[in-house]
Amino acid sequence: MSPAPESKQDRRPPYQHAADEIRRDILQGRIKPGEQMPSIRELQDRFGVANMTARSALNVLRDEGLIYTIHGRGSFVADHSAGGELSANYNAPAWYLANKSESPGQASQGEGEPDDVEAAGTTLAEVLTALRDEIRVLSADHQELRREVEELKAAQQPKP
Repeated sequence: MSPAPESKQDRRPPYQHAADEIRRDILQGRIKPGEQMPSIRELQDRFGVANMTARSALNVLRDEGLIYTIHGRGSFVADHSAGGELSANYNAPAWYLANKSESPGQASQGEGEPDDVEAAGTTLAEVLTALRDEIRVLSADHQELRREVEELKAAQQPKP
């Protein structure tokens, strides 16, 4: 008996196939943490799918914590933990937590020139990584707030 065609073996939607391939690329290091994801148009061409299908694939990866999106900039690969697993939980950077407890009049570690940052034992790369992580969290918070506003608007709409 001959094997069934590939389309018969797996009846999942095309966006899941695309998400699986992109996930594989990320986990195998073909797309590195911090790198920008291909555009929607590039994904459409690569997988031969519609715009919404490519967007759905990215949404799956975003929900898994593999990627994050910055409005107007695109989607980027999230950092992985040292063990190869994904960092689903966000922890604020140590420099942010240390400065948060200071009184308002005190100078904080990230407020000076880049030389001041390096003199304090924090490299510019670490600061930029921490800022990127902050942007990722703020973007997720922003998306959640937008969803809540839309739900509130829908709840206030008069019912026919």
